Amino acid sequence: MGRLIIGVIRLALELLAIYAVWRWVLPEVDMELPFFLLVLAMVAWVSFSMFRFVLATRALRTPETPGLPSPVGSLGRVQTPLAPQGTVRIKGETWPAILVEGERAEVGDEVTVMDMDGLRLSVRPVHPAE
Repeated sequence: MGRLIIGVIRLALELLAIYAVWRWVLPEVDMELPFFLLVLAMVAWVSFSMFRFVLATRALRTPETPGLPSPVGSLGRVQTPLAPQGTVRIKGETWPAILVEGERAEVGDEVTVMDMDGLRLSVRPVHPAE
């Protein structure tokens, strides 16, 4: 409710500023705009402000997602050779990883995340038959 009251007061002050510019500033620079343009500008500004208020209210009501989603089970690509340690790229992020099966995985090989220990991922190579 407080956000609505603040929004209404802010909108009233903005409309007052538009009126003040039309009434006192424009005549000082020898510009005359018809009254219907003032009304049109105010209606447009009210519409924009309402749209902005609705979007901001929706954004503030969106619940937070606690923690980070787990990458376990995700597929990724090897960035630096895993012999058995190196880095993998998963969903656009680079992670340190250790290979749990096999001796080595080369750059570009596909891997599956098996476990996560802190920020280090345990991965295994994806074989073409899978």
